Amino acid sequence: MEPISLPEPGIPAGNSSSVPQKKFHVLVGVTGSVAALKLPLLIAELLKIPGLEVKVVTTERAKHFYNAQEIPVTLYGDEEEWQLWKGRSDPVLHIELRRWADLMVVAPLDANTLAKVANGICDNLLTCVIRAWDLSKPLLFCPAMNTAMWEHPITARQVEQLKGFGYAEIPCVVKKLVCGDEGQSFSVAPVPVLPSSWRDVL
Repeated sequence: MEPISLPEPGIPAGNSSSVPQKKFHVLVGVTGSVAALKLPLLIAELLKIPGLEVKVVTTERAKHFYNAQEIPVTLYGDEEEWQLWKGRSDPVLHIELRRWADLMVVAPLDANTLAKVANGICDNLLTCVIRAWDLSKPLLFCPAMNTAMWEHPITARQVEQLKGFGYAEIPCVVKKLVCGDEGQSFSVAPVPVLPSSWRDVL
């Protein structure tokens, strides 16, 4: 596992050529929706943005939908969370990632993880990062699930709960789903997924 390099403290964000420019850190969370197939494309598009550094936190079920060899950035899962910590003085990965990131994008956010986050459950690395998230930093979420799941009344309540925490929803688009239904899913195009107001700080 690649060690986490935290932002250098005390470095001003000026334009002096003698001062290294701090990269903008984006943490991508990926969950077990079939839309996780798009993770390699999402990462590739994010890496086109100058000055961006990206890391990925994955759930175990999300791994079913993409090839880790196609992800050209550091990928963290539950195993890394437990490997990193051996004793009292060791770093806790979900806290280190929370400190490292300037912005988090959860794409896709499946129905299961949506329900967990809305109810404060933190039973894996990704949900622990979200539960510990610094609410002064933006967190974007991109719901993706089958139409029947999306249209269940509890989904709207849970999405509103996340918005109530201060998280920002990236709305779904209507398209043909992998299951064959016409429904809503998150879209990588047009990418990047970062709203223009936050891209301006990159």
